[in-house]
Amino acid sequence: MTGFWLSDDQQAIRDGVQRLCERFDADYWRRTDETGEFPEAFVSAMAEGGWLGTAMPVELGGSGLGLTEAAIMMQTVAQSGAGFSGASAIHLNIFGLMPVVKFGSEEQRRRAVPPVISGQDKMCFAVTEPDAGLDTTSLSTRAVRTNDGYVISGRKMWTTNAQRATKMLIIARTTPKDQVKRPTEGLSLFYTDFDRSRITATPIPKMGRKAVESNAVFIDDLHVPVEDLVGEEGKGFYYLLEGLNPERVLIGAEAVGLGRAALARAAGYAKERVVFGRPIGQNQGVAHPLARAWAELEAANLMAFKAAALHDAGRECGAEANAAKYLGGEAGFRACEAAVMAHGGMGYAKEFHVERYMREAMIARIAPVSREMILNYIAERVLGLPKSY
Repeated sequence: MTGFWLSDDQQAIRDGVQRLCERFDADYWRRTDETGEFPEAFVSAMAEGGWLGTAMPVELGGSGLGLTEAAIMMQTVAQSGAGFSGASAIHLNIFGLMPVVKFGSEEQRRRAVPPVISGQDKMCFAVTEPDAGLDTTSLSTRAVRTNDGYVISGRKMWTTNAQRATKMLIIARTTPKDQVKRPTEGLSLFYTDFDRSRITATPIPKMGRKAVESNAVFIDDLHVPVEDLVGEEGKGFYYLLEGLNPERVLIGAEAVGLGRAALARAAGYAKERVVFGRPIGQNQGVAHPLARAWAELEAANLMAFKAAALHDAGRECGAEANAAKYLGGEAGFRACEAAVMAHGGMGYAKEFHVERYMREAMIARIAPVSREMILNYIAERVLGLPKSY
């Protein structure tokens, strides 16, 4: 962004993505939500348009653009009405492989990245575990060294796209926690085949975003060749940290886009719906919550793109990225809530779409990190308060 607005090139990105998204209307996304059918046509169109490689290096088939451009693209997808059903379908393609790009060998980079950009490979990200949650250093999935690689066994939770995945980025402990100086040591990252003879993935029934499933994953003696280790053994946790800030920025920007989609529907309805001889939008009880939602969304948007600009400039952006995710999640949810309430009883009907937006808005408040952990981070890192956990 140039100051507080998009450059001509960035506007062209937004316009191009918006034109593509117009081919997939609100009824398309409602059907995917009701049936659970993955939005394959949408993802294929994004891949054919070259959008999945927006932030990947040019030499690997990407566009070589920054987090700012990736956030513009993903926000436009969500704002089109696709919401998190659309954004989550391609989210991992945008920055998911960045640990491999930054820390993998040249051979590994060239083997891994181009097939994901083209859509040939579908990846999933296996980090969260049922007994560890946000405490990644306490994960129990083990990778045991063998003569020619590793054998991985364990459980993962909330693994998105595992039903379709051909590849998996997974973190596992290669050195027991009681044998390392710091709990963040001894964790290793692997990018390997999703071998269904050794991996079972079971979808988790959930509140929203049915089209993009989340899974409980069970891994039993998965043989991984040594060349699938990303970077150095034992450094996996530090490699993951490199991707945390971009992911928070993208989630925050997507949540703003979802909130804008809901707000646009609510404003349109409030202009057209006439009760007691006047449009309901003429009543301040309807108008003010929508106006407040607009202000909150715009403020959250500024934080998201400030964080993206800092990241692209190579500057520290941890506080801003976390704040962007927090503010985007909260503003997006409140906008969706206001949209449902503005529709009255019809806000509860699937026909008007805003009920789906509100269900999906919960995602950005919960994942990939809780609001409370973000506030802990800001309290400690920005305000200098004592660590509370």
